[in-house]
Amino acid sequence: MKGPFITISAMAGPFTHAPGSVSEPATVAEPRIVREMRLSDIRELIRVKPLELDPTSRRLSACHDIADLRAAGRRLIPRPVFDYVDGGADEELSLRANTQAFREFRFQPRTLVDVSKPDTSTVLLGSAVPHPLVLAPTGYTRMMHPGGEIAAARAAQRHGLPYTLSTMATTTIETVAERSQPDLWFQLYIMRDGGLTKELVERAAAAKYRVLVVTVDCFVTGHRTRDRRNGLVIPPELTVRTLASIAGKPGYWIRMLRNPVIDFANFAGRDAVTIEGTGQLFNPAITWDDIADLRALWPGRLVIKGPLGPADAAQAVSVGADGVQLSNHGGRQLDRTVPSVNTIAAVRETVGPDVSVLVDSGIRHGSDIAVALALGADACAVGRAYLYGLMAGGEAGVNKALDILTAQFKRTMQLLGVGSVTELRDAGRELLVEARDPRSR
Repeated sequence: MKGPFITISAMAGPFTHAPGSVSEPATVAEPRIVREMRLSDIRELIRVKPLELDPTSRRLSACHDIADLRAAGRRLIPRPVFDYVDGGADEELSLRANTQAFREFRFQPRTLVDVSKPDTSTVLLGSAVPHPLVLAPTGYTRMMHPGGEIAAARAAQRHGLPYTLSTMATTTIETVAERSQPDLWFQLYIMRDGGLTKELVERAAAAKYRVLVVTVDCFVTGHRTRDRRNGLVIPPELTVRTLASIAGKPGYWIRMLRNPVIDFANFAGRDAVTIEGTGQLFNPAITWDDIADLRALWPGRLVIKGPLGPADAAQAVSVGADGVQLSNHGGRQLDRTVPSVNTIAAVRETVGPDVSVLVDSGIRHGSDIAVALALGADACAVGRAYLYGLMAGGEAGVNKALDILTAQFKRTMQLLGVGSVTELRDAGRELLVEARDPRSR
């Protein structure tokens, strides 16, 4: 027989016997496989993927979700650096609870809805964005990869998303503005040195940052056990532990040594301290009066970021904030805090429809974004998710992380039977069932 076929025919097997015989088993027809497929036919059916020679591209092509990026980053990065990104405070109860809390919701999708052209765009703090997603501020970002803040900001720009630069960045306010995108946000820690605080705000305004995000849950740093054990300092010091890390991850250190020293770029020249020790720079006496002063100083949009329940959210609005970012600092500050996703509904009910509500801490999948919006949030902010990508592949890795999250979110919307972000928020709780609800079983 010709062509790409496999012929199966019957043949007399070893158990064939005469009918009616008692001593022999019954006749059995055994398949006979006639292989007539040509090599050219096999090539048509099985396409071998070309070998990817670039190691970064090859590594990223094998990553299909944020967990894959995390695993790839962990293989490349010295343990103290990976632990800084991956770890939390004390027993890390909040760290684990944050991701679990999102998974306590189950979807109740609609069916037979036209979702052929889903609209994932929204308006956030007065600016249109293609997805309800923001890159959250992260400190010491060049410690994960030499591309650091520039790589993250450029990846955000590629996706049309806002990027938030941390006070504790390893690249200056001005450099990020010069080398990346227009939709930049600046995250501020209020310092003991009031003059330094004012200077940072004025520099961000002069560099055309659009939003000021004031973090209010870090006036004292959390007890981050992993960092304390690792003795992590900025800039890194060549201790015995560090030398052991060099031996284990030489590629990482070669990249670091080829690039400028890591420092607190926005106030360089201060003594190196442990990560935990950076708290000595922050003002533990801040009050709502300080937020009011910042409102008077800052010309753009103002967001208050912290573990805000309804009462604090209302207070933030009363002193002039345009939005709140519900956060427990990714489980890195006070352990055992309530997961931020569990505060969304109550905060939205308190502040009403016109105040922007963002949420972070525990977001690892596009479905998490859908859950947050269905509960009443306007957008989500991610930190670790894109840092895993940065560790795995620099700017390309951040791009990969954002590609994964936005594709997951779009697919979730379609499978939920909603055609737009507005529809997702309006449908809200009709689409969600809590896992402990009998309807979810």
